[in-house]
Amino acid sequence: MIIIKKINIADAILKVNPNAKIVVKGEDINTCEIQWLDGTTPISKADIEAQFPTVELEIALKNLRSKRNQLLQDTDFHALSDNTMSADMTTYRQELRDITNGITTVAQANAVVFPTKP
Repeated sequence: MIIIKKINIADAILKVNPNAKIVVKGEDINTCEIQWLDGTTPISKADIEAQFPTVELEIALKNLRSKRNQLLQDTDFHALSDNTMSADMTTYRQELRDITNGITTVAQANAVVFPTKP
């Protein structure tokens, strides 16, 4: 499972311009150097920083899905055709699949409580 914690400035830039060609040197928006390549129109650091909440949510959801996918994978053998899955296991796996439904903030993603495996 891969856990991503910090915001990538390049990801925020690509939210504004998905076709941007850039090189970012540094990890702090206030001190980084951004090289705009191949005629890419520069974006202000304020506009880049405005994308941070969106990128943070994407990171939180990616981490949540990664953990969820591992838990599903750990129980995949229950879903094989030669096994009869119990109702509890079916419910557990469905709850895992639905775990990201309705999550719209980083706080909600970080507050998720995973169901207990039967």
